[in-house]
Amino acid sequence: MIRLNSVHHIALICSDYAKSLRFYTEVLGLRVLAEHYREQRRSYKTDLAIDDHYVLELFSFPDPPRRLTRPEAAGLRHLAFEVSNLDAAVIGLEQAGVSHEAVRVDEYTGKRFVFFQDPDGLPIELYEQ
Repeated sequence: MIRLNSVHHIALICSDYAKSLRFYTEVLGLRVLAEHYREQRRSYKTDLAIDDHYVLELFSFPDPPRRLTRPEAAGLRHLAFEVSNLDAAVIGLEQAGVSHEAVRVDEYTGKRFVFFQDPDGLPIELYEQ
């Protein structure tokens, strides 16, 4: 059996790089660690962090195919980020003009969470610690 230490990062391909970069940095508050334009691929690769913890790679490619179905398609279902104060996070989403579902309560943990979408429709969850 392989022993994993942690999740190293999650990689996303976006359809509009500038729009997605703004969303992940200005709305969700991730910080750019490194941004590279790869001329041969006509593609950006940008590393994003929460504080100093590298968590997300944002890629752009010319004309990537759309996600076919959601949310129960095989593959990645959603991204989940932990927050300390869900009410404050929801207010932040609303102030940024990001629509979201109603806040729900996890039936197993009793913790509150909310879903919304990134610019490409990828489901994102904020989960209160």
